[in-house]
Amino acid sequence: MLTVLAPIGSVIALLYAVFLAHRVKKSDEGTERMRKISQAVRRGANAYLKRQYAGVAIFFVVMFVVLFIMAGFGLLTYFVPFAFVTGGFFSGLSGFIGMRIATAANARTAHAAQNSLNSGLKIAFSAGGVMGFVVVGLGLLDISFWFFFLRWFYSDPSHLALAAGATAAEIEAAQVQAITSAMLTFGMGASSMALFARVGGGIFTKAADVGADLVGKVEVGIPEDDPRNPAVIADNVGDNVGDVAGMGADLYESYVGSIISTAALAVAAGHGFSGVSIPMAMAAVGIVASIIGSLFVKTKEGATQKNLLSALRRGTWIAAVLIAVIAFPLVWFGLGPDQIGRYGAVLSGLVAGVFIGVFTEYYTSDSYKPLKKLAESSKTGAATVIIDGLSLGMKSTLAPVIIVAVSILVSYFCSGGASSYSDGLYGIGLSAVGMLATLGITLATDAYGPVADNAGGIAEMAELGDEVRERTDALDSLGNTTAATGKGFAIGSAALTALALIASYISEVQVRDANFVFDLSITNPAVLVGLLVGAALPFLFAALTMSAVGKAAQSIVVEVRRQFREIKGLLQGKAEPDYEKCVDLCMRSAQHEMLAPALIAVVAPVLVGVILGVNGVCGMLAGATACGFILAVMMANSGGAWDNAKKYIEAGNFGGKGSDCHKAAVVGDTVGDPFKDTSGPSINILIKLLSMVSIVFCGLTMAVHLF
Repeated sequence: MLTVLAPIGSVIALLYAVFLAHRVKKSDEGTERMRKISQAVRRGANAYLKRQYAGVAIFFVVMFVVLFIMAGFGLLTYFVPFAFVTGGFFSGLSGFIGMRIATAANARTAHAAQNSLNSGLKIAFSAGGVMGFVVVGLGLLDISFWFFFLRWFYSDPSHLALAAGATAAEIEAAQVQAITSAMLTFGMGASSMALFARVGGGIFTKAADVGADLVGKVEVGIPEDDPRNPAVIADNVGDNVGDVAGMGADLYESYVGSIISTAALAVAAGHGFSGVSIPMAMAAVGIVASIIGSLFVKTKEGATQKNLLSALRRGTWIAAVLIAVIAFPLVWFGLGPDQIGRYGAVLSGLVAGVFIGVFTEYYTSDSYKPLKKLAESSKTGAATVIIDGLSLGMKSTLAPVIIVAVSILVSYFCSGGASSYSDGLYGIGLSAVGMLATLGITLATDAYGPVADNAGGIAEMAELGDEVRERTDALDSLGNTTAATGKGFAIGSAALTALALIASYISEVQVRDANFVFDLSITNPAVLVGLLVGAALPFLFAALTMSAVGKAAQSIVVEVRRQFREIKGLLQGKAEPDYEKCVDLCMRSAQHEMLAPALIAVVAPVLVGVILGVNGVCGMLAGATACGFILAVMMANSGGAWDNAKKYIEAGNFGGKGSDCHKAAVVGDTVGDPFKDTSGPSINILIKLLSMVSIVFCGLTMAVHLF
């Protein structure tokens, strides 16, 4: 009966998102100039998503046909192609809705910041809340639909491959297995859409950002978001399509992936519908806890940036405490008193999420020594800024690795892993669900950042005055910290989810062939080769996405230079730049360059499976997860640190804006932009999608392989 909480939680989340959207829409959008700028950003973002979704639709049609053909050969059920499409559709829809409200909130946040810092926070956080609660609401809606539909369909035992005289327990086990196998596929659809959204949006936003900074700040010496810069509108558009729509789709697939993989592990552990109900109910309870936590995100008038950070922390911590309290009776009554050890698994995920955020903040916030030291390195030029930034990112990987490792061990043994391998793996899945249970408010604190960034740009372009820009800069700087924390959270949860998905892959193989004997020894050539290939994939993926940003940024640099050179009076503010040209260049580059990285995640598991077989695929997934997790943390934290080091100098330290230190920090920030907003956060989608694709094509791998 606990599964009924899932659709109820979904409805509550969506209704709360509607309430927050209404709160944003009813606020004043400001002057005519502010509305005009906001509309330009909105048009560019809508045009980009329209073109992106049209291209991605082709991929989904092709994959639907491939999966349908596989179903025809008996390798899948006919539900799989349709589940794949719905997963992609809801993932894209969540990003689209979040982007629409973010582009509606940017001018409103700038206008509210004229009154106080707290007023600006209220609008920006409400817009971020729409993104957060739409993601969890639509995610649970999709899960609920497929769960209850498939449960109804498989309630007829004739639809199951059962031996004559099967017991009630055997029928239930077969039902749960059939349901979770089909549901894993819509996780693949969500991951596919997320990868396209993250990579494409990341290329767009960072190409515009790098191009605008290199020419505007470094070469010409005009302020950030200056209306004379032809790439400034493209930069603001990119914040929305990359950091809002892309992040939303990213965490949507993390959210549904953790729930579905844990449900699949419940089957392997022999817990039936009761085991499946726990992650679904936990997600529903997390929605209520997130709503309650969001009500505490407020400060008094005249608040400082430190007060704002405390307010955001208070909301997320209250939500986490509520989950910790409610999870106990949920596990007690859902699984029984003898299974209460699994409560420790949930707590380990919650605590791990909090600690990952704390250490990410330590390495990326200007309140702590590492970032101040990075900013100080700008005294000796851009080269030392880049060297120290890379060093900082590399050092920052140790803490998340230890945190995730401890969470894995605690959740495994608390769940009875010492006596039952399957029970231990189910506990690891529960820890991932625990970490993502408060996603509604966690994503709200992340998605609020791009809104504040856009608000600062509008304040600059609309010439609202230094006091307003100082407030929007404070919101933006805080947004950089929360965004870095959100990326660390997303990457950490990806590691746990990917591990659960690897276990689900092994379980899927055993269901298809109970006599299959795994040989996962490191001395097995197939495993070793798969491990090496898997470890190389995140580097190849990062290289392609970094190169894509570089190519796109070059075209923007050339175009901005051309406009400054050819449009008379532009630098003097007597002529209007051609904003649309830069938006179009970013759009075309992002659409073209995102294909190769995205296809890696789909093609690699199939090729490795056909060549190396099941054992090789397991090696590939292990290598990609371990390497991808560490590389993603390093890139995200280096990029976040470079960005905040630049802002620390802009605040008046080491010479302030326009100084040699500032120019060196801007160069570091341009290197860090694709690190933190394109390659780094996309890698966590890659490692999960590799597992999802492997599970879906498991039947093909077992039927056709060389080794």
